[in-house]
Amino acid sequence: MPTPVSSDLTPPEDGKLAHNIAHFARALRKAGLPIGPGRVLDAIRAVEITGFDRREDFYHTLQAVLVSRPEERIVFAQVFRLFWRDPRYLEHMMTLLLPQVQGGQEERVAEAAERRAAEALLDGQLPPPPPQTSDPGEDITIDATATMSADERLRTLDFEQMSAAETAEAQRMLARLSLPVRPLVTRRSRGSTVGPMIDARRTLRDALRHGGEIRTLSRKAPVTRWPNLIVICDISGSMADYSRMVLHFVHAVANRRGQGWARVHAFTFGTRLTNITRHLQARDVDAALKAAGQEAQDWSGGTRIGTCLQRFNQDWSRRVLGQGAVVLLITDGLDRDDAGVLSAQVERLHLSCRRLIWLNPLLRWTGFAPKAAGIRAMLPHVDSFRAGHSIASLEALGRAISDAGDTGEKARLLATLQS
Repeated sequence: MPTPVSSDLTPPEDGKLAHNIAHFARALRKAGLPIGPGRVLDAIRAVEITGFDRREDFYHTLQAVLVSRPEERIVFAQVFRLFWRDPRYLEHMMTLLLPQVQGGQEERVAEAAERRAAEALLDGQLPPPPPQTSDPGEDITIDATATMSADERLRTLDFEQMSAAETAEAQRMLARLSLPVRPLVTRRSRGSTVGPMIDARRTLRDALRHGGEIRTLSRKAPVTRWPNLIVICDISGSMADYSRMVLHFVHAVANRRGQGWARVHAFTFGTRLTNITRHLQARDVDAALKAAGQEAQDWSGGTRIGTCLQRFNQDWSRRVLGQGAVVLLITDGLDRDDAGVLSAQVERLHLSCRRLIWLNPLLRWTGFAPKAAGIRAMLPHVDSFRAGHSIASLEALGRAISDAGDTGEKARLLATLQS
């Protein structure tokens, strides 16, 4: 573990300055900053040139070399404070990794940048758990799940059951996932040398240039374009853990260029509808979700699905659902609004888009049945009904979008309603 400097920075004469800078850069890299060996050498040379007299000069020298984007400054500041300044940085970071910190009558939730800094500096520094020993008189049974790789276990683990370290690794895995989609074939066409259709207009025009003799048949091909992706995510109390992970995934899809989707629009709802599309355009996912959380004041509150979908249909449907958009509706369907209003609004949403896919984390339960009134009202009006509680379920979503005939669990659950 690197030795952090508390009150006075380590003087360069003792030979540990370059070592500490290398460890500091390694912590920044684990926190998400793209720092390679070249930048570490540049940082050491920059400190040698600028000197080591003032703490402010040392901070800004490292920041100028190691930070390349404005959104990385917050993470850099947190890692710098924990690594170079705080004499009790280990206890402080352990506190940051707890879900909530009790402080009198108030609870403090760690900022996203602080958590990333803490997880980066503590990565690999905690002692391993003690080995488990078995009673010699007991029969030893082999658990088949122990043979699974760590990544495979994490793929199938419920988002709500993940620890802080597992959540961080799951977010990195979600950032690498893609959501492929097939382009839409439009009614328009353009000239092509190997097109499947004959372009009669071009063929006759060329024939007129040769006295009416048709020498070649001009061909054309249909024009294709990418559809829009619309994400409407429930952020009520029962959905908070799942919606945060889904929005991590949506952020990765929105910022991945050249892999389909003309535009990605994102909305959150609890007791009111909030458009967070512009916040997801930020490169840093933690900064994007923090801004989205500040915009959506009803995070972890109640749920009014019917009212919020009605607001979406009235204010946003014509703006974002045109030209064959695909809609992802992420909610558990537990609503206290009038079931008739909810059914009408979901039906209207379904008629306004090309495909409506409902992701429900309650489908993780083997014995799930559509008993809630909200679920019964929504189920007949969606194209596909799928689980959305793990990385594996989001991977399956990519295959479902590419398959126009996929219905997920809709047919099976509708059969239970009719029986």
